[in-house]
Amino acid sequence: MEILIKNMVCPRCIQAVKESLQALEIPFESIELGKVTLVNSLLKDQKSELAKSLSEKGFELLESKNAALISQIKSLIINQIHHSDQVMGENFSTFLSENLHQEYTSLSRLFSQVEGLTIEKYITRQKIERVKELLFYDQLSLSQIAFELNYSSVAYLSAQFKKETGMTPSEFKKSRKIDRKSLDQL
Repeated sequence: MEILIKNMVCPRCIQAVKESLQALEIPFESIELGKVTLVNSLLKDQKSELAKSLSEKGFELLESKNAALISQIKSLIINQIHHSDQVMGENFSTFLSENLHQEYTSLSRLFSQVEGLTIEKYITRQKIERVKELLFYDQLSLSQIAFELNYSSVAYLSAQFKKETGMTPSEFKKSRKIDRKSLDQL
């Protein structure tokens, strides 16, 4: 049985969910960003205890199909931008459609209606947060960052960065100001 969990955005989140499951003695097969595969179906009281435990840690057990789908979209995007070492060979619309087995137009429409912003804007925000992280740690050049995040050029990355943050990547790097947002808050 699969359950979907909102706000799982990093490996520490996976660990926190694992701890909740173990504390409640709920056997599971696997845990990924936004998704847990359980050995058995949850009993009603187990479900409410798990929901309470997850809520205390900032997560939410997703019940509705639409909420679950939006959580899956976010998890795929976050995983690809923040946790994958592979450069995407396709665009996000194809990536999401193939992974979720749905038409991108319907995914996009649902996401916009519920979240109040487009998938493209959400992807941009995630990418800019990743750029901030990479700039802050100063391990890659801007050209390398542009390549890693699949930008067509450094100029496009710089323009998008300035539009989102109000400063150029160079200005951000010089300021050494940690103005980063939690991934689940984007």
